[in-house]
Amino acid sequence: MNAVDGIAPTSAGIAPAGGASAGLGPNAGGIASASQAAARVAQLRSMIQAVEDGPGAGANSGSFESALAEASAVAGTAPDALGEASAVTAPSPTTATLATTAATEPTSLTGSGTVPFQSLIEESCARYGIDPALLAGLIEQESHFDPTVGSAAGAQGLTELMPETAASLGVTDPHDPAQSIDAGARLLSEKLAEFGGNTELALAAYNAGSGAVQQYNGIPPYPETQEYVKKVLGYAAGYAGAFGGAA
Repeated sequence: MNAVDGIAPTSAGIAPAGGASAGLGPNAGGIASASQAAARVAQLRSMIQAVEDGPGAGANSGSFESALAEASAVAGTAPDALGEASAVTAPSPTTATLATTAATEPTSLTGSGTVPFQSLIEESCARYGIDPALLAGLIEQESHFDPTVGSAAGAQGLTELMPETAASLGVTDPHDPAQSIDAGARLLSEKLAEFGGNTELALAAYNAGSGAVQQYNGIPPYPETQEYVKKVLGYAAGYAGAFGGAA
């Protein structure tokens, strides 16, 4: 932190109570009256405010506490001024933490925000006539928009295609976002056509295979598949706004 209003960028920032530069002990030189104490407290309030408002304020709670402790030494001679100084609120670590988190965490991918690879998703979905929010929800569930992922079973890329499926769809690089998105959109469109446009059955077939859906005449009783369908639909509802639809 840079020096602010005379506060040196030390680990404490403000000389501790009773020190040579503080001069606020019971026998402090230079402060012998309530008016002098009030003036010193006013100065401390200004210093505290500088710490609170200055860059990196969240890291200077020690400076704040030192100044407030120093102000406490004049409680007997200037109670009104001390009360005013004590009312100053220390920089909130919670606020600072939230600000840091907001700056480092990825932007929320729901609502009307921008979706990763949005233009590729829109282009592929327009090509195959499917809802882009649904494909975005599928990608969120499959890979969380990380094109480098791969599953233990061998599925790869944004839409987590198995090698043989990817090859049948003309994919030469499953980790290429454009190829993976286009192939995933095409496969999903085929599943939708196969099951008469039923979104739940198409998603179940994408996850567990068309044979399993046909065998059980509905979503297979596999916990993974049932959870998969539920999550994709939930994500899709969240992404609807980003593609101009109603969530």
